[in-house]
Amino acid sequence: MFLGHVGVALAAKKTAPKAALGTLVFAAQLADLLWPILLLSGREQARITPGITRMTPLDFVWYPWSHSLLMQIVWGVALGATYFAFRRDARAAAVVAACVPSHWVLDWIAHRPDMPIIPGGARHGLGLWNSLPLTLSTELALFLAGIVLYMSATRAKDRAGHFALSSLLGLLLVVYFASAFGPPPPNVHVLALSALAIWLTVPWAGWADAHRELVAPGSRR
Repeated sequence: MFLGHVGVALAAKKTAPKAALGTLVFAAQLADLLWPILLLSGREQARITPGITRMTPLDFVWYPWSHSLLMQIVWGVALGATYFAFRRDARAAAVVAACVPSHWVLDWIAHRPDMPIIPGGARHGLGLWNSLPLTLSTELALFLAGIVLYMSATRAKDRAGHFALSSLLGLLLVVYFASAFGPPPPNVHVLALSALAIWLTVPWAGWADAHRELVAPGSRR
């Protein structure tokens, strides 16, 4: 649900316009930002098993600290509280906090039954990834909906506001389709190192958002 998570962050800007897009992307993607670090440190485990689903060859063996529902709620509360401590914006803090466990909900829809509710507990998943057409159509729909909502809430202040956003969205699409149709990673170490690149989306989104301004309700774009 790579594009789906970004779609949630983009859409959240409509609900919490004062929250920076970089912060919202960080929150919605926090599980996947932590996961490669935990994978490299040996605290979580994965295998590459071609054919395990139609969408991805990744077998998520053990990832309770980044991807269990309980821990995502804990991470979300911590992030929301930190945001409120610095910004004193209760609405934006609540949206930031909610974006974190939204990751679990989308992954629960997409993954086979490997999503834990609590660390070490039973694992669940609806298995959308077993259908490539359904996965692509669902993710692209979520991504497009997020773009539409974000664009309805903001407008570019300068050329950077157009370029930074369009280049970010274009890159995300390229990475997504390369992952969906390209060869599997050669090993888990390379997988984890390449997954660290997701961190680049946070400052990139922040850059784009800094060059855009909010659209007042009822104003003409």
